[in-house]
Amino acid sequence: MNAVPGTFGFTSLGCRMLENPFPGMNPYLERHWGDVHTAFMVYARDQLNEQLPIDLQARVEEGLAVDVDDSYSRFIYPDIRVVEDPGAPFELQADTVGVAIAEPTVVQVADDPITERHIEIVDSQDGQRVITAIEVLSPTNKRAGTGQDAYLQKQAEYIKAGINLVEIDLLRSGKFSLAMPEGRWPRAIPKPYKICIRQVRRPSQAFAIGGTFREPLPNINIPLRQADPAVALQLQELINDCYRRGRYAGIRYTEPLDPPFSTEDQAWVEALLREKSPTEL
Repeated sequence: MNAVPGTFGFTSLGCRMLENPFPGMNPYLERHWGDVHTAFMVYARDQLNEQLPIDLQARVEEGLAVDVDDSYSRFIYPDIRVVEDPGAPFELQADTVGVAIAEPTVVQVADDPITERHIEIVDSQDGQRVITAIEVLSPTNKRAGTGQDAYLQKQAEYIKAGINLVEIDLLRSGKFSLAMPEGRWPRAIPKPYKICIRQVRRPSQAFAIGGTFREPLPNINIPLRQADPAVALQLQELINDCYRRGRYAGIRYTEPLDPPFSTEDQAWVEALLREKSPTEL
């Protein structure tokens, strides 16, 4: 009997499952989404570059989501990003400028910007023209406010610019943020995970694909130029790589998730983990 909703009756806290125990998405990876998201992007880039025509290149790009105020956000895409140790204050040494420098008091005036990574497929023979953008949604994209507003603005700019857009939502939490009306999402498609594909050649259509943690995530077609055949992105392989290579074998499956599972899903997950844990101790 579970004492707390969302927790499990077994107490094998020390079990280590070296491979992803879920046949599909592992919902416990959401608690480590910053790391998982970054790794997913790199592995997806590598998977795509093995298939693309010689004159196309997949690359991981990043923008800084800057909150200006409650009503306006923008994305900044730096040409060169210089990173310094956040623990080291900005300072000029007296021996480099020849004068005594007053010691400042550091005051935090704003939250740090959030790095939002995505994949661009570019035509290296056509001025690095962007052909396709692939977005893997983060919590900031799905949380009402300036972060989601900025993402929706970027989403609209992709479509207006004639760029294929592939959105992959592997988060159970948050608001619907895909490039199609929520009310038109087909009810028959499995949940909670969603993929939306917008193709330049079919501007009035959106392609919806669903996924769950009970079944392997689907392989999806990534649209390219009109004369190019699509290439495949194998989502389940990417998630399994994130789990294994990220060393998530020590995840504590007895801790509750937010949002919690439904009663039916909780029973299914508990049975799965009971089945898996004895062989992976």
